[in-house]
Amino acid sequence: MRTVIKTLIVLALLGAIGAVTIVGLGLFNVSARAGHLPGVSWVLHTAYRQSVKLRAPAADMVPDLSDPDLVGLGAGHFDSACSFCHAAPDRIHSATAGAMSPEPPHITDAVADWQPQHLFTIVKDGVKMSGMPFWPAENRDDEIWAVVAFLTQVREMEGAVFDAQLASNTSSQDTALTYCASCHGANGDSNGNDHIPRLDILDEGYMQSALAAYRTGARDSGFMSHAATQLPLNELIRVIRHYASARPEAPRPADTLTADQLELMERGAGIASIGTTDAPSCASCHGPGLEQMKPGFPRINGQPNPYIARQLQLWRDGTRGGGPRKELMEKAARNLTDEDITALALYYSQLPAD
Repeated sequence: MRTVIKTLIVLALLGAIGAVTIVGLGLFNVSARAGHLPGVSWVLHTAYRQSVKLRAPAADMVPDLSDPDLVGLGAGHFDSACSFCHAAPDRIHSATAGAMSPEPPHITDAVADWQPQHLFTIVKDGVKMSGMPFWPAENRDDEIWAVVAFLTQVREMEGAVFDAQLASNTSSQDTALTYCASCHGANGDSNGNDHIPRLDILDEGYMQSALAAYRTGARDSGFMSHAATQLPLNELIRVIRHYASARPEAPRPADTLTADQLELMERGAGIASIGTTDAPSCASCHGPGLEQMKPGFPRINGQPNPYIARQLQLWRDGTRGGGPRKELMEKAARNLTDEDITALALYYSQLPAD
């Protein structure tokens, strides 16, 4: 037995010396052109697939991904941040992406054989030694699910349908505005997407503060931390001023509310007007009824219902961040129940945006 142990120790030492020699003298060829040794690709790919399956959330944790607005939100981010490597429906890889090792699969191949919970894990955690990054915002699973919503449909999505998801309705001559308008609309109306905030009802100071928070990481968002660094700051400020000067062209048609929703809306109005022992009422800072908004507080009348609800959830959970009012908003939201948030979001979303 001792002989066997000594032999194993010697073999281990020889292996370590050999590995150090290969690495230290540069004998291992890291060239992407050379590719992997036989069998290495299989080992890495198998490890990748098994790791994803082991760490993916349970299938019953997958939310409803059928919302077209959610798909559109994911498509916009994919086009800006992911399509360089994975291409887009009905398009081919760039020569540069094709020269990577490993070569990133075309998006229609990349999502094959994966369930939504697996795609969530891949987008959230990334993949080592592949160039696939992890999601840059730690606490924004809602954004990841939007990307997954797009990925679940991309196999059947034609190029024209994908392009329609990105329509900005603005002049292609203005590169900065076109880029921002792909999500927020040419006039800041968010192209009618209920998961994207309207900018045509926000003031310049608030939007500049939000932009600064996204660029520094003080406010967590994988979407906006990417978007806010894609253009020069002066161009972004110019676009912000464009949106700040915009006015809603026409009020959105009011939703037809059921009796239960009307009752819920009344509850939201009551919560908005009362406040808490830790913070003033919502209405005292955000309206309605204010002749002039307080500096640093956004107008939320007419913002989309799902967007308001998500922001309140983030404030309540202490993960929203950004801006000088962070502590105040966390205090105001920390005791809100899910039902309170649903009521507040419905109430403010139904108010006129002007």
